Amino acid sequence: MHSQKSRTFGAAFVLLQGLVTALLPQISVKMIKNMIGKNFDNASQLEAKPAYLRQLRALGVGMVAAAGTDLLLQSRDQN
Repeated sequence: MHSQKSRTFGAAFVLLQGLVTALLPQISVKMIKNMIGKNFDNASQLEAKPAYLRQLRALGVGMVAAAGTDLLLQSRDQN
């Protein structure tokens, strides 16, 4: 039972992260810049190209689809 709750929580987290990435890709870009900035100089000067933002949005949509499908299958298994 505990693993089922963990699986549901994980899927909900991925769904939420996918929504944020799909709708607000600039937040993901900021997070990536912060992570890169810890190991490289001048990372804050990097600018995301429009193609990269489209790729982030597509990744977010994929995350939403995968997590949503998982949640739907979980609810079906419980019945």
